[in-house]
Amino acid sequence: MISSTPSSDGSIRPDPLSLSGQKPSGRALRPGADQLSLDKVQVLRAALSAQPEIRPEVVARGRALAADPSWPPVEVMKQVSKMILQSPDLTEDVS
Repeated sequence: MISSTPSSDGSIRPDPLSLSGQKPSGRALRPGADQLSLDKVQVLRAALSAQPEIRPEVVARGRALAADPSWPPVEVMKQVSKMILQSPDLTEDVS
């Protein structure tokens, strides 16, 4: 299990060891350090393989949105285009 620093929304993530019931190893970890636990890999792989590759409800929603001439809303398109125009051109910063 990989634990990371707090998310960008400021929420604190629980310690993965306290959730799994495992005891920490003898090594001291610095706060916020990433941890990797390989003992659960098989369980994670089995859970992943149980998930369908194609989710019909998501495909149906995508098709419905693609067929809707008013989607995405004009206001959203204006906001996205404004953000694109205001973003820096990184190709000009080549030194």
